[in-house]
Amino acid sequence: MKYAVSFFIVLFLIVSGLLFFQYQVYSDKLETGQGEFTYSQEIEIQYRDHSLDIRQHFKNLPNQKIDIKWPLLAVNPECFLESEQTCDRLSEDKTKFEMGESRSQSLSYVIPLDGGLQSKQLLKDIFVSLNNGSVSYSTIHISTDSQISGQWITGLPLIGQQSLSLVNYAMFSGKGDVKELYFQSDDMKEQLSTDTISIYSTKEIPEQLTEQLKAIQFLNDDHVSIVHGENLLKEQGERILFINDLTIEGINQSVIFNQIDSLYDFKDSPAWLKEVVAAFITGSVSGETKSSKVVNEIIDKMTDKHLEKWVQKIKDLEGTKITSEVLDDALSEVLKMHTDFFTLNLSEEDLYPLLFSDERELIVDGINANDVKLVYQNGLLYYSSGEMLARLGYEVSEGPNGYYVNSDLRKFRFPEGHNFYVFNQRRYDTISNPFIEIMGKRYIEESWLQRLFLVEIEKTNNEILISPITTLQ
Repeated sequence: MKYAVSFFIVLFLIVSGLLFFQYQVYSDKLETGQGEFTYSQEIEIQYRDHSLDIRQHFKNLPNQKIDIKWPLLAVNPECFLESEQTCDRLSEDKTKFEMGESRSQSLSYVIPLDGGLQSKQLLKDIFVSLNNGSVSYSTIHISTDSQISGQWITGLPLIGQQSLSLVNYAMFSGKGDVKELYFQSDDMKEQLSTDTISIYSTKEIPEQLTEQLKAIQFLNDDHVSIVHGENLLKEQGERILFINDLTIEGINQSVIFNQIDSLYDFKDSPAWLKEVVAAFITGSVSGETKSSKVVNEIIDKMTDKHLEKWVQKIKDLEGTKITSEVLDDALSEVLKMHTDFFTLNLSEEDLYPLLFSDERELIVDGINANDVKLVYQNGLLYYSSGEMLARLGYEVSEGPNGYYVNSDLRKFRFPEGHNFYVFNQRRYDTISNPFIEIMGKRYIEESWLQRLFLVEIEKTNNEILISPITTLQ
């Protein structure tokens, strides 16, 4: 009984210590503004005197220090005194909200527009954001004087708009954040709206396209706005997309790629890499593009279980930077063999085939031979012949009558497209070809390497040891 009591006392002290440590870490995060949180916002925008006057109201803020990120173009940053409490957490230097019980705070600032409001102008990074915070819901009100008419677009669903005697007014509201505004002064208007997409165009949407859009499945339910045409700088927004091809294929591709960009970081990666990821996530691939060839090459080498694991592996990479090396590592893990498939395809216009390499250290005649490439094809191991044979004392060359491999005493010729080779002026018939060519580079199959060039091969888990046989034949 005494031991049991002692044990529970020790256990109680350990648990108490862990809880205290966790509380200290949690408190430190609150005080330093490192805790992640969600909040909602309401933004009032009034265009006047070549500027956007903005009042931004933050709601459901946590009781922790929060760093404020002002837009680079913002001038006259101030607190907006909407009530007694909406300014009590703003620091004197206006760079943060201090810890406090007030859950709502308001700011005001001005975004000057060089040259004033222009039609087809996409305005980016014009709102305040809060570090470590994500926006759960946004509401936006936009007003201009009655002389300025046109269509505002935010990426959120359009709730309503009205032209009054003194002002024109539009309201948008929906899930998520807002990063940009777009304005167009012609007769463009919202032609179609669903839960996930709005289409703005000067032309009516065909009924067939409307029905197709209602049935389409995107990667998530975040609302986006499609604008038929281009903006002044031919840029894309995060939730405002510009397309000329107003077809189901064009819209689907634009939205999917936009959503893929929100899930992964493709910075510095080629477009086809993004298309490959999109194809596996959506389960669709079409055309004869580089990406479709890459997708089909991978599928051809996979079982159904492999494919299921591969798609899940891609989904597990959400929120990370996607590079060819990252995808190579993931593919190698799924197939249980090392490949540089994606990386090798970076420098090739056409498709570099999916090959697997042997990563064991290669030792030839006692010397590390890291210049020799080892690849598997159809279950057979091949060595890059130029580098391998050079290490065995041979000179290789391409000639009019085939591939030549020569040393002082042993001379070979391998004619192209014929099932024989010539050794020291004597012909020998073959059933299989000792060499294959991959993207213009020759490789020799392992058993032919042993048979023709008189080597012994020993393998361990970490090394492949190749030694010349001294007895000449």
